Amino acid sequence: MNRTRVLLADDSPLLLGTIERLIGLEFDVVGAVEDGLTLLREAKRLSPEVLVVDISMPGLTGLEVLHAVQQDMLDAKVIILTCQDDRELVEDAMACGVSGYVLKSTADRDLIPAIRSAMAGELYLSASLRR
Repeated sequence: MNRTRVLLADDSPLLLGTIERLIGLEFDVVGAVEDGLTLLREAKRLSPEVLVVDISMPGLTGLEVLHAVQQDMLDAKVIILTCQDDRELVEDAMACGVSGYVLKSTADRDLIPAIRSAMAGELYLSASLRR
């Protein structure tokens, strides 16, 4: 059985390691990078199925990464992982075609279901954002 290939991006190395340990038992984490430009380069090279991306990173933001993925016709779902629960940002991300929007404060219970939902072609939002 093939495991879903995931590429992580966040400007915090500590958080990257934590997220990798959190999802690594179920998914194949193919890489972890600290900026948006490296993320795009690695996404092209590694062909992950899912990108888990912080919304505010150096180089390119999460939304800019989402646009670039679509423009380059990369076949990867994008899940935003962020501290920002601003309604306008969530709506912007949804309008851009994001597959999930997960708050870092609930990543321990939301990130795995978000990746599963993305692979099923469904949108996933952290519970506090669904209201």
